[in-house]
Amino acid sequence: MALSRTLDVGSRELKKTNQSFYTISSAGHELNAVLGAQLRLTDPCFLHYRSGGLMMARARQLPGATPLVPGSCTLPFPGITAAIVDETGGDVPNGQGGILVVKKPWPSMIRTIYGDPERYKKSYYPPELKGYYLAGDGASRDLQRGYFTITGRIDDVLNVSGHRLGTMEVESALVSHTELVAEAAVVGRPDDLTGEAVCAFVVLKRPRPTGDEAKRIANELRNWVAKEIGPIAKPKDIRFGDNLPKTRSGKIMRRLLRSIAKGEAITQDTSTLENPAILEQLAQSL
Repeated sequence: MALSRTLDVGSRELKKTNQSFYTISSAGHELNAVLGAQLRLTDPCFLHYRSGGLMMARARQLPGATPLVPGSCTLPFPGITAAIVDETGGDVPNGQGGILVVKKPWPSMIRTIYGDPERYKKSYYPPELKGYYLAGDGASRDLQRGYFTITGRIDDVLNVSGHRLGTMEVESALVSHTELVAEAAVVGRPDDLTGEAVCAFVVLKRPRPTGDEAKRIANELRNWVAKEIGPIAKPKDIRFGDNLPKTRSGKIMRRLLRSIAKGEAITQDTSTLENPAILEQLAQSL
């Protein structure tokens, strides 16, 4: 909630409340490098309930042993042979993105799915990845230190005209426009021309724009994303809101955003939403 609140009100507003952070430990969400740099002592880590414990994180007990890099969960713990591979299980060189796997067993790993061992093998050890443990996340390693950065779930990858784009990649490009953007969430929707289209929901560091101002800012953000990533990543739809649909714990409900992007009626359960009224606002296109 504290991290979500920081995004909502901005770090300068937070200072007025006499609150401060020493270290924020982030798990369960990707953390883009821009936000990580703003918060300075953010400490991302990587784990799954099925991994039985931390897989990658900074060695907190040894000050200075693992220097922090904003947005990165640094290096695997001893005994965790994490790697990044392509769709055939081949190793990907540092500096490029790919699929996060663990090549060898570890003591606390998930052992089976009760009553369905075949599903366990198919889900977590797919043969096309040489039987490596599939984390279900995309990642990259930097060239300098070999640090891992989680780029998001591999099922959050968009296929735009044959180009694979991670939703977090586009979100990070949007929030790197620090003068304008406070928060962004990106989803895909079907498109007759490109297969999938990028749809962005954006919260600005100013009142929600409407009319010609909204169109002008949307074009500015499209051009910004094109400069940061490339023209193929330009969002086809950009919608502005006062905030994003979140649970009371601060988690963005992307399944609702997907429905809005597709123009579908919201039929899912919204009882856990902190701000259900925002759905109607975000459904308004430019």
